[in-house]
Amino acid sequence: MEIVQLDEKMLEGISIRTTNANEINSETAKIGSLHQRFDKTVTVDYAKGYRVYGVYYNYESDASGEFSILSGTDQISNPTNINLERIKILKGKYMVFKGKGTVPKIVIDTWSKIWSYFNNIDSEYQRAYTTDFEFYKSLTEVEIYIAIK
Repeated sequence: MEIVQLDEKMLEGISIRTTNANEINSETAKIGSLHQRFDKTVTVDYAKGYRVYGVYYNYESDASGEFSILSGTDQISNPTNINLERIKILKGKYMVFKGKGTVPKIVIDTWSKIWSYFNNIDSEYQRAYTTDFEFYKSLTEVEIYIAIK
């Protein structure tokens, strides 16, 4: 993992509100179907360098509270038949966790590393709970950016 300073970035997509407790249960999980709905609704022009993101924001409190997640792209003003929501990844300091393999396994494995790091009382950094995001670098690579204090 590495620490980076990012500028703000605008994204466009569709969102839902959920909790980590809901996401553990397959009957109440929403994130997987959100990403599937986005993939069916929006065509991302990868050839032009655009990418897909999963942005976590509007945290109620911490990892135990509600949060919003947007499945979106940096390809702003993509013509679709639905209204897309715009959000901003906030400027700030982020810790980057990287994974390679098959989706969704690499995402789950990378989040496991994140939970392990931040659940350790000796961790050097603390989460800010502002905006966190998954950056799908390719079909087999993900980078997850966690905002830190």
